[in-house]
Amino acid sequence: MPVAKPWSAIPIIDCGEPLRPLPPAFDRVEPHPYLRLGAPYAQSSPHQLRESVLNRLLRVQHGLSKRHPGWRLRVFDAYRPNAVQQFMVEHTFATLLKARQLTPDSLDETTRTELWQTVFRYWALPSEDPATPPAHSTGAAVDLTLIDDQGQPLAMGTPIDEFSAAAHPDYFAGATTPQEQRFHRHRQFLNELMQAQDFAQHPNEWWHFSYGDQLWAQRARQRGQPAAVARYGRADLV
Repeated sequence: MPVAKPWSAIPIIDCGEPLRPLPPAFDRVEPHPYLRLGAPYAQSSPHQLRESVLNRLLRVQHGLSKRHPGWRLRVFDAYRPNAVQQFMVEHTFATLLKARQLTPDSLDETTRTELWQTVFRYWALPSEDPATPPAHSTGAAVDLTLIDDQGQPLAMGTPIDEFSAAAHPDYFAGATTPQEQRFHRHRQFLNELMQAQDFAQHPNEWWHFSYGDQLWAQRARQRGQPAAVARYGRADLV
């Protein structure tokens, strides 16, 4: 079953910033992948971020355009209500069952635990506790990749939301083939762009970055800011 993330104990002092819609400067994955699955967004939109997070992402896009005219950030997912987090956790568990040709009734306890551990290695617990929100529910996290001036996504080695060891940002760091070395260079370039605007990368997902959430605050503490706290809690509670 889920284990608390190392950053879950970081305090949150929400600054009260609103969610803002993503502007046309960014390419978006359409139709939105979770909406297509039937995720319950109700009246909210996945194409939103907190104001300062969005402003930083715009500066990332500006920096990318200066280095590679015509290249853009492609946003896969941004704001995610807690109900959608729960939906996607259950969907991922069901997908793992199907891939292994298992049913819920056929699981022994060891296999059930293994499957849930796999799910929660990548998905945050859809917690209702305001002190431990999933990152995307805060409006501070974004899943994204890069596209070139022809509108083609850069090869990153895995698609977004492939939950395997290859999703780790440094999975191809020791690669010896030209193709895998290219995957690593592209991942490094994306991380470099995002870090320049103080985004923190998720340790298990090359595509996930955040600013102002608990993971970001933990990284700030590791860099010598012991008093750092999260700026954003669940956006629906602001």
